[in-house]
Amino acid sequence: MGILSLVICGLLGPVAWNMGNKALREIDGQPGRFSNRGQVQAGRICGMIASCFLILAVILVFLAVILGGLSSSSN
Repeated sequence: MGILSLVICGLLGPVAWNMGNKALREIDGQPGRFSNRGQVQAGRICGMIASCFLILAVILVFLAVILGGLSSSSN
């Protein structure tokens, strides 16, 4: 999910982050049962990065709309 959020759809970033947190809690709760902690951490980190990109994109779009509105109203 984390890789998909980086490559295909940034909206999956927060979902990957949340799923990674849940999986890490489950791994920590039963340490001998699971052996994929590194993969879970990688997906979680990819989700964090995608979430940051998503926030940055929303801010940039918001600024572009504001600047576009200001330039059209001054003409």
